[in-house]
Amino acid sequence: MNFRLTFPIAPLEQAIGYQDRLLLMGSCFAEEMGEQLQQHLFRAMVNPHGILYNPVSITKAIHSYLDGRQYTTADLFQHDDLWHSWDHHSRFSALTPAAVLENINTMQAAAASCLEEARWLVITLGAAHAYVLKETGQLVANCHKVPMATFYKKLLTVDEIISALDNMMHRLFFRNRQINIIFTVSPVRYVRDGVVENNLSKAILLQAVHQLVNKFDRLFYFPAYELVIDDLRDYRFYKDDLVHPNETAIQYVWEQFVQHCIHPGSRQLLKAIQDLLRARSHKPFNPDSPRHRQFLQTYARKVQQLRRQHPGLDWSRLETHFG
Repeated sequence: MNFRLTFPIAPLEQAIGYQDRLLLMGSCFAEEMGEQLQQHLFRAMVNPHGILYNPVSITKAIHSYLDGRQYTTADLFQHDDLWHSWDHHSRFSALTPAAVLENINTMQAAAASCLEEARWLVITLGAAHAYVLKETGQLVANCHKVPMATFYKKLLTVDEIISALDNMMHRLFFRNRQINIIFTVSPVRYVRDGVVENNLSKAILLQAVHQLVNKFDRLFYFPAYELVIDDLRDYRFYKDDLVHPNETAIQYVWEQFVQHCIHPGSRQLLKAIQDLLRARSHKPFNPDSPRHRQFLQTYARKVQQLRRQHPGLDWSRLETHFG
């Protein structure tokens, strides 16, 4: 008997390799996948603006990198003793404008540089709902716990999303001739919008993405949403809030991503790094014992061997741990 509905996933023809630079942007699920890539030593930059949920805010951020934009005090506002940017996640908020701008503009420069040479841009769309300032009509990336009476809620249309992404892509493809885009839709269920409203939002995102993927050769879709919603399809794969996929679900999606999106030539190295990561998580009964010291020395030699074979990767954390 079959208790799960599985489905085929088309592998990337020119898959991701360790030599590629990647930029991941979007919802908190992009952070989960980005963390996996970074732990496995891929050259991945994740959410230079912080977590972004709606497609328009994501495209606005990418335009800012292409423009080489530097933010100023005029782009900030103060609320609850902190300074914030409407374009950024609250991880950039701070007590002084100078502190906010230093963090934002450092990431702006790094993201602009990454985008110039990246081979892959991974965009995870979270919601088609967006919030607009009543006073100015500005669509915001984050409400920063400002009273909701300050905003009106807007459900972006398929045409609005396609237009925003299409305009961004034309600029990006002109600037970077080698970049490809992988779209995913976050499996996180935004039930604060309402269950029916969440499903409508996801349907709009899916329709917009598939219209674009079917239009351009350099666009791809990875079914993270379907893997959790239709394949796993059980609340035991969610955290206690019944909204966010748990570690088991994230690991399952990551394994599917590796199988279908990572180049076979890079998977062997990835498995070797996985072995090192498992060893790093080992909790010794006696850290000072000769056996544990020998264990560390064995894996230190493995790290050094891999470093010689792949000098372009950042082995420093593993070297520090086993050294």
